[in-house]
Amino acid sequence: MKEKAFSASMLLLVLALILAACSSGTKNRDSNLNGNGVSAEDSGSNAASTGDKVTIKMMHLWPDSSNSAQNKLVNQIIGEYEQAHPNVNIETEVLDNEPYKNKIKVLSASNSLPDVGFTWAAGFLEPYVKGEMFASLDDLLQGELKDKFVAGTTEAYAFEGKTYALPVELNIVPVYYNKEIFAKYNLQPPQSYEELKSIIKTLNDNRITPIALGSKDAWTGSFWYMYLADRIGGPDVQDRAVASSNFSDPSLIEAAREAQELVNSNAFVKGFNGLSNDEAKLEFMNETAAMYAMGTWEVPNYTTRADIPQEFKDKIGFFKFPTIEGGKGNIDDWVGGVGVGLFVAENSKVKEDAKKFVSFFVQRWGELSVTEAGIIPGTKVDTTSVNLPQMFTDVLNELNNASKVILYLDVQMKPVAAEEHYNLIQALLGNAITPEEFAAKQEAALKKGK
Repeated sequence: MKEKAFSASMLLLVLALILAACSSGTKNRDSNLNGNGVSAEDSGSNAASTGDKVTIKMMHLWPDSSNSAQNKLVNQIIGEYEQAHPNVNIETEVLDNEPYKNKIKVLSASNSLPDVGFTWAAGFLEPYVKGEMFASLDDLLQGELKDKFVAGTTEAYAFEGKTYALPVELNIVPVYYNKEIFAKYNLQPPQSYEELKSIIKTLNDNRITPIALGSKDAWTGSFWYMYLADRIGGPDVQDRAVASSNFSDPSLIEAAREAQELVNSNAFVKGFNGLSNDEAKLEFMNETAAMYAMGTWEVPNYTTRADIPQEFKDKIGFFKFPTIEGGKGNIDDWVGGVGVGLFVAENSKVKEDAKKFVSFFVQRWGELSVTEAGIIPGTKVDTTSVNLPQMFTDVLNELNNASKVILYLDVQMKPVAAEEHYNLIQALLGNAITPEEFAAKQEAALKKGK
């Protein structure tokens, strides 16, 4: 009886083990299959389309403590995406600007970037592209995002014909002007550069400072040089100069000469090369200067800021930098630049799912960012569908019709060349070097490749 009982027990145990093994094998096999019976390894990273659980890791740089509007908007967009895609979970890590930059560098060194993150354009982006760390997003731009972006914005994230990030922020540089001052002297926003020079003369004749400029922060003086270079040499002349490390194009030298002519005609506030941008801005805000060229991050000062009197806001308009007779530039070319843009990691295990999320994000961000966070997006905005102050609407309409947004020269350049650009702009506007010397020294800085 004991032997029979033992044999029966052994038989039951063996059967149990066999069943357990079969069950385990089936579970392991099925866990690697998608709904079409294809293994997850063979199906690439399209798990979201099959209903499998997907986790997308995202890093961004807008903590609630310092950038609450952006943080709230990111969370809203993520929530909407997860609700529409119940199988997708977006895990976020949030850091301030500098810690973010440092961590991205550390993660790239170990080839462990997040699936989705933010990058800056041009020089910041370049080493990641050369290291093959960011995925090309051209498939999105040629597909559902075709013609969605403001002209000239995605090019800031392009290398050798491929685009590696998509912009979510954009600023351009209008010339703001005081309508009351202009009206007092029967002036109209200029359509040509000659008209601008005539306005400058009229204001000087009446002891009104024509233009507020604080080029102690030299990037502000570069705005004027860049517009002159564009209007004389066309929208691609500066891009070509930086890309080829060749600053010898005659239009670049002529632009430097015209910049000095503006200085010699007393276009700018006295002592401009020793004033900070904040000091120059006060000249315009206090109505002692008639014009001020600055990024569209200033628009809230003239529209929505509660602590600025409405009476002042009503006096402020803006105009496009005028064209120059015989020049190749377009009145709809804007000096400006993108802020951060979204990338997808090349080695992401959920790359295709990450791309779908990025596509959704930039479109939804474009619909909400102006009204929810006061940020102008890289995508075109349908101004008929949003309720905004008139100046915001006008700026967005200009962007929708822009021929090109010309990326700031200092952003295009590598750090050492950019720093030299600041020094050279100050020297040029201070009449310390000739236009020819300006171009030669800038070329030499570019050729160092730093």
